[in-house]
Amino acid sequence: MTERGFAVAAFRDGVEWRVEALPPAVLDDLGVLLSALRSQPPEGGPFVIAFVEDEFFVIARQEGGRRISLLLSDLTAAVEFPLAEQAMTRLGEDPPADDELDEIWPIGDLELFNDLGLPEDEMEDVLDDLDMLPEEMLETIVERIGVAEPYRRALDIAWVKR
Repeated sequence: MTERGFAVAAFRDGVEWRVEALPPAVLDDLGVLLSALRSQPPEGGPFVIAFVEDEFFVIARQEGGRRISLLLSDLTAAVEFPLAEQAMTRLGEDPPADDELDEIWPIGDLELFNDLGLPEDEMEDVLDDLDMLPEEMLETIVERIGVAEPYRRALDIAWVKR
């Protein structure tokens, strides 16, 4: 059963960013999410975002030829959600111990948006802000990298409710 949430793909169309809704299947399967990323025009570093159950998000970004950077907003989500578990495995991380499940641990490439004006230390600040919900973290990220308007338009179509 598809998780509740949304997934979008962002890519450059000339100098403008376009953001489009992705099918709900990407919320359950990292392979499908990465296939959606690879199907985008490679210029400008396209990326995909999958947001699941108000709990976590995954961002994957294609750089250059076939290199893909991956970010999981919370490693502890891997205990409950298949997409997070698959991201954790791809990143080569171990599952969190039982005594670590009350913490939030972002893992992956915190530098994936350096070229768009969001350096690693600022990305880390966003992901470490426990006063923000994951959806608010995403809002901050897309605002900082300059895709907020097309992102918000795509969300109207992208949300999957159970």
